[in-house]
Amino acid sequence: MKPVSEPRSSNWIAIGDFARRSGVAASALRFYEGQRLLASHRNASGRRQFARSDLRRVAFIRAAQAVGLSLDQIRQALASLPEQRTPTQRDWTRLSSAWRPMLDQKIIELTRLRDQLASCIGCGCLSLTKCALYNPGDVAARRGNGARYLMGDGSSQS
Repeated sequence: MKPVSEPRSSNWIAIGDFARRSGVAASALRFYEGQRLLASHRNASGRRQFARSDLRRVAFIRAAQAVGLSLDQIRQALASLPEQRTPTQRDWTRLSSAWRPMLDQKIIELTRLRDQLASCIGCGCLSLTKCALYNPGDVAARRGNGARYLMGDGSSQS
């Protein structure tokens, strides 16, 4: 993102005020800037300022995070906007409709997890061979005897 060259002071907000107005900690704003989700301008004193219009951008980032999007997905969404402009309501509608299939899949996965968890609460088996949550399809048994995951065999390995 490219900051505007010499901004008018009324269009820029000091980071502390911006943090209060956006409800996001100044450290998070600096993090977002480091992740190329926001751009700041330095005033004559060298203090970080953000464009007033970036309040909406921060609201967009927070809403997208609440939906479960990664920072990479949010960055891609923001990059799809013409000239890195601040998202509008129309942009949110377009982008959020593209996220719907991903959200539907997450809902299915969470429902499955909830249903499996309900049958597992209180059993305390901690079994690498029986637990449907920790060892779906008993993949750990193919790796040998013992506590395979605790021995360093990651659950993502096959």
